[in-house]
Amino acid sequence: MKTYYRPIVEWGAGRPADAFPLAGGTGWFATAEALTRNGRHERLRAADLPADVLARLCRPRPDIAGLSASRPLLMGILNVTPDSFSDGGRFNAPDAALARALELAEQGADIVDIGGESTRPGADFVPVDEECARTIPVIAAIRQGSDMPVSIDTRKAAVGRAALNAGANLINDVAAFTFEPELAEVAARAGVPVCLMHAQGDPATMQDAPAYDDVLLDVYDFLEARIRAAMAAGIPHENIIIDPGIGFGKTTAHNLDLLRGISLFHALGCPILLGASRKRFIGAIAGAPSADDRAPGSIAVALAALSQGVQIIRAHDVTETRQAIRLWQALHIGDEGRA
Repeated sequence: MKTYYRPIVEWGAGRPADAFPLAGGTGWFATAEALTRNGRHERLRAADLPADVLARLCRPRPDIAGLSASRPLLMGILNVTPDSFSDGGRFNAPDAALARALELAEQGADIVDIGGESTRPGADFVPVDEECARTIPVIAAIRQGSDMPVSIDTRKAAVGRAALNAGANLINDVAAFTFEPELAEVAARAGVPVCLMHAQGDPATMQDAPAYDDVLLDVYDFLEARIRAAMAAGIPHENIIIDPGIGFGKTTAHNLDLLRGISLFHALGCPILLGASRKRFIGAIAGAPSADDRAPGSIAVALAALSQGVQIIRAHDVTETRQAIRLWQALHIGDEGRA
């Protein structure tokens, strides 16, 4: 039976001599949790982990679009759509989108993630031409006036190709190359980083009745398989980011299980991205039916993920999240400078 290993991440003073660095950063772990599908949970010393697992947990993560993954990175969300669940219709005009992208940079975003197709529950498919018309002019305009890394949030090869030609630096695929496998070939030829996200089902139906045997282990196995597929398509391991897909075919209970155990995904050896900002489960728990009122809950989730060593936070509320990250760093690792 397969065993999964989740590092118990710690920070700051009191690091024992037998602790290991997590992903080449300032977090460390001296113990880990061994998990199996028969429900076994067992604590063990980090030194007793299998050598290949320990190597993946400790290996420094490579730079992402020129940015060091040794500190928390903040990805600002820019949806140029009429129907995204939180900011749909606000930035779908090119001038408004460009202004918002520059604003995100000023607020402290390290990367701007541009999406032209809503992936909210129940969202309809957007044709390639329409998605390109929404995103490509904005990417080109950003590239003319800024060197901030740009991520294209798309499932489609033609959109990804056009975005890279316009100056995008990263492909963020919510379908992890299962919707259009050709997108992996586009990324491989361009040599750009990719983010592979887990989703159960299509956005139109994913929240109808999501079910798992064990959500944490099922998502791990999916991402492990998609990493292999991406590498088979020619994408090197050092260009892969993973995202457990909070809210994509998951109930509130599923989301919480993933967040509690998110450090498990470090064993895949890739940077981890968390995209939980303003998601419905936050509103359900916090009593915030409007997405605009979920910034505090989103930040709470982000800081919990940082404490487990997550490297990238994808956020709508960049100013507030950046401030929270700076304080988290000061408290956890004694870094009082700019995050």
